[in-house]
Amino acid sequence: MEQLGQEPPPPSATTYRAGRRGRRGADRAAGTGRRPRRWLRRILPALLVVVVLLVAGAAALYLWAGGQVRHVPAIGTYPGRPAAGAGTNWLLVGSDSRAGLTAQQRKELHVGNDGGRNTDTVMVLHTGVHGPSLVSLPRDSYVPVPGHGRRKINEAYADGGPQLLTRTVEQATGLRIERYAEVNFLGLVQVVDALGGVRICPEKPLKDARSGADFRAGCQHVDGRQGLAYARARYSDPQGDLGRVKRQRQLMAAVADRMLGTGMLLHPSRPVPVARTTLAAIRVDDGAGMRQLWDLGWSMRKITGGAGRAVTVPVARPGVSVSGAGDVLLWDTPRARLLFQALRRDDPIPTSVTN
Repeated sequence: MEQLGQEPPPPSATTYRAGRRGRRGADRAAGTGRRPRRWLRRILPALLVVVVLLVAGAAALYLWAGGQVRHVPAIGTYPGRPAAGAGTNWLLVGSDSRAGLTAQQRKELHVGNDGGRNTDTVMVLHTGVHGPSLVSLPRDSYVPVPGHGRRKINEAYADGGPQLLTRTVEQATGLRIERYAEVNFLGLVQVVDALGGVRICPEKPLKDARSGADFRAGCQHVDGRQGLAYARARYSDPQGDLGRVKRQRQLMAAVADRMLGTGMLLHPSRPVPVARTTLAAIRVDDGAGMRQLWDLGWSMRKITGGAGRAVTVPVARPGVSVSGAGDVLLWDTPRARLLFQALRRDDPIPTSVTN
């Protein structure tokens, strides 16, 4: 028996070794032994090297891509230009330019030889604290085009190029446009093909001889030519241009989702060709670079994932016939004003303008 106030004798060597063996056995039984830790110490340096190489490769790709960005003078100043609001506004344009298309490609894409100077797609992407909002402005919207009177909004591009289109949108919406991005027919086809195709999900069968669209209802994988046909179809759609803008949004969101999805990372050979094709297809304003394009892509992907809103400007009367202009769309001015006021203030879009 130990005496009070006396320290216990130190353990013997035999007792110490037995204790260590007992603890190792318990560690092995619990899965916490030293052998896994030694294995981890060996693998960590290799993992660190892999991470460093991936980061270095991503940085090199980012720097290279920055030098490939193509610019166009799209944003100018003029008297009475709307003041800057909260958040950032992009003008996204799909040009119907036939530049670079061979006769065979025109036939395959069902675009013909006419036109080629208007815009098939006009959208405003607003980014702010409430997430991104994408607003489609139908190409047949009847609005004032500075210096040309009231015309369809898509004709502003033909009348004065990107700067006149930007000014037209600013004055029609009251929003200041800070960023601009444009892609043409051929560029869209090439981007979708470089991605290995994208996934679309029509709610109803869609067949349109003039665009070449022929789709069953439900989700399906499409290539670039099919994607373009899907986005351009309108003549067989009872909603006409209003139905087309919905499909345009769906296609753009599908491209962004595919481009920034995990599948891209699982194909190490794909990012460079995709980046090269995309940067060759797109033109942005003089102040935009890779960071802005990256933000644009993520905003579109958020909309795909439900973290944003996608709407069409409220229309009062579709299919109104105007002498010299043909069938046009007239905006519902009070509701459109509420929509653009919300974007200018970076407020959530009121449900009253989307119903």
